[in-house]
Amino acid sequence: MKKIYSVFRGLFAIIGIFVVIAFCLYLFVKPYYEVSINIDKNFLGYCDEYVDSLRTSGDFAQDTSVFAFTIYQDTVQAQKIKDYFQLDTLFSSSMDDWDKTIAIGKFVAENIPHDNQKEDPERHAIGLWEYTKNVAPGFNCRLHSIFTFELLLAAGIPARFVTCLPQDEDDNDCHVVNEVWLSDKHKWVMIDTDMGGNFITDINNNPLSLQEIREHYIENKEMIMYPSFTKGSKKKDGYYAYMAKNTYWFSCWGDLSYSQEDWKNKNVVRDNYICLIPNKFTPFRVSEDDIITTNADLFWSEPKICYN
Repeated sequence: MKKIYSVFRGLFAIIGIFVVIAFCLYLFVKPYYEVSINIDKNFLGYCDEYVDSLRTSGDFAQDTSVFAFTIYQDTVQAQKIKDYFQLDTLFSSSMDDWDKTIAIGKFVAENIPHDNQKEDPERHAIGLWEYTKNVAPGFNCRLHSIFTFELLLAAGIPARFVTCLPQDEDDNDCHVVNEVWLSDKHKWVMIDTDMGGNFITDINNNPLSLQEIREHYIENKEMIMYPSFTKGSKKKDGYYAYMAKNTYWFSCWGDLSYSQEDWKNKNVVRDNYICLIPNKFTPFRVSEDDIITTNADLFWSEPKICYN
């Protein structure tokens, strides 16, 4: 009996050692991005208030603003980025633009965690990537979106990066995400590569634009969240509430190109920055040169693509 007990005790000891080793490997090998999601779950406690704010924000309406979204495609720069990042290895040429977008989104989210950067990197795709290798592994949502925007553009996908803002002027937090123009759906669709990555669909798995996400909150329609671009869930969480807070109004460059916010580059068109606001709302922290509009139809309209 003692002999059997000793055998079992030795067996359990070996299993215990393997469990400890496996746990240590999990901690050290697990991709950094999976533990870097920092959306505060406390946001969920204020979710109803955020949604109520959207419902009482007032309608969007036609106004006298005149603007258009123009994307400048530099084929030389596009090829440089494609070669540098070997974009063709991320997806097959037979994929549609949305599947390519998800592939690029996964690449960014899996390689670059959220962080408040230690210094201001060069604001273009290659400069930002080299920052993650030589200075720190991650950066904030705006740089995430600029980086992703250039990869999408180099892959031939019309894209832009949009700042999503709250109602409260005393709230210094906003969020920046990407939208891609899907010609087959004739609309913009949102993709977020920061904080582990996310996109949102309706209950029929149709990917949603920022405009549609906002409308879903207001109309109390169910949405499916895809954290890390997988395992969609209708369950409300911190991200659900966070985006409810940050879809009160939006801003975006009207002209977009590579190195859009790389201020050392003087050859970039930066003529118009456009802010979409609800009726009777006064935006804050805007420049006197910004275009302020309530024309949602124009803000979410199809972009013009110009090639060099």
